[in-house]
Amino acid sequence: MNILRRGRLSEEPDEDITRFTSSMEADRRLFEADIEVDRAHVVMLREQDIINASDCAAILSGLEKIKADGISALDASYEDVHIALEARLIEMVGEDTGGRMHSARSRNDEVAACIRLSLRAELINLMEEMHDLISALISAASNHHDTIMPGYTHTQHAQPTTLAHHLLAHATALVRDIERITGAYAHTNLNPLGAAAFASTGFPIDRKMTTELLGFDSALTNSMDAVSTRDFMIESMSCFSNLMTSLSRMAEELILWSTSEFDLIELDDSYSSTSSIMPQKKNPDIAELMRAKTGTVNGALVSVLTICKALPYSYNRDLQEATPHLWRAADTTRSSVRMARGMVSTMKVKKENMKMSTEKGFMTATELADTIVRTTGIPFRTAHHIVGAVARSGKIPSLSDLDDISMNLINEKLSAKGLTEKDVKEALDPAANIMKRVVTGGPAPKETKRHAAALAKLVGNIADDIRLIRKKVDVASGKLEKACRQ
Repeated sequence: MNILRRGRLSEEPDEDITRFTSSMEADRRLFEADIEVDRAHVVMLREQDIINASDCAAILSGLEKIKADGISALDASYEDVHIALEARLIEMVGEDTGGRMHSARSRNDEVAACIRLSLRAELINLMEEMHDLISALISAASNHHDTIMPGYTHTQHAQPTTLAHHLLAHATALVRDIERITGAYAHTNLNPLGAAAFASTGFPIDRKMTTELLGFDSALTNSMDAVSTRDFMIESMSCFSNLMTSLSRMAEELILWSTSEFDLIELDDSYSSTSSIMPQKKNPDIAELMRAKTGTVNGALVSVLTICKALPYSYNRDLQEATPHLWRAADTTRSSVRMARGMVSTMKVKKENMKMSTEKGFMTATELADTIVRTTGIPFRTAHHIVGAVARSGKIPSLSDLDDISMNLINEKLSAKGLTEKDVKEALDPAANIMKRVVTGGPAPKETKRHAAALAKLVGNIADDIRLIRKKVDVASGKLEKACRQ
């Protein structure tokens, strides 16, 4: 009979109930983490004289064999991987030995520790992949400081900018995303072991030891909170959702820019598809899927928020349903980051088309109004009125045109107040527009080069931080391995 049910319960659930309660499929992600948690717990039990050395050695040997055999060797009829693993251990080394592994522990703190370890690995991998994406954006921008293109508001031509400026905007947003994920990592990498069911344990356990062996930063300080909270999952998934929003915006632009109407870029063939009936088609399917998968991640977040809403302390089985949503969101987000990096790194930029697009839609109107203000001293709102009237006429204005409108509006010619034909011509030049915008964060090549260098330095620091995080985890893993061999 099931080792968990045989004492209190006299009946086994039927097959339909077992399927309903089982988390074995989602638990595949937790198998190796569970082995690590078990090993750390057993080593600690031995150090605290809660179990003897021979039992400790037999359990550790059994766990090593179970790990080598893989999750497929476990009995899938059990409701989760944790009980299946313990049952397999008892089958291998006997209950008098294997039955001691679960001393001073509950499934509640065990499961929470496994989820945190597994999510920690996902977050580290995601941070590394995001680093690569941001680096790809900075690298692409470095080739396009002088590539003039339209800037848009409301998807309408607004003001001229450069492709470097645009790509660095995405990179800047993604830096904030990776900083948020770093924060989520800090709240994830906390040790719940020792909380047991929720009221801790009467055994003289050493929580500091399991914290060190598993590479956690510290132990959670309240045993009830330790087993029942999933806020670290919600925070991580919120970061995933925010990140996917950033990626979805990027995807939308890649889709638009690759259309015949925009014709600003061409996506690489490997990130495109064709039509089953229209042989001329080259469709941006990867970008479209990346855009759509934002909904998948958002849905997973809302699901977990809804599952956790109004759950009383401490543990409730409802929380089992949250974990599959976490893995779905993590997988989707990580793959989307990799796809974005690939598309940015391989896309073909159509520089001439970008430059020609800036000649449409009177994109230099703002600079013309600013020039009028600087040279004549009239209020900006008045200059806005004059240039707006020119725009309504649908023609690119000359100084004479501006004088005619200003006479009607302010009863004075702008030329009489110092505006020259040269001023007008310069104001209407997209390249000259961009060169003037040297303020911090602006599109002038001098400024985008400075910004790219600053971002590259920041991303280098982020890479160093990620390496330190991974090194700490690796050191702890080595320490645990050594402890298991002693």
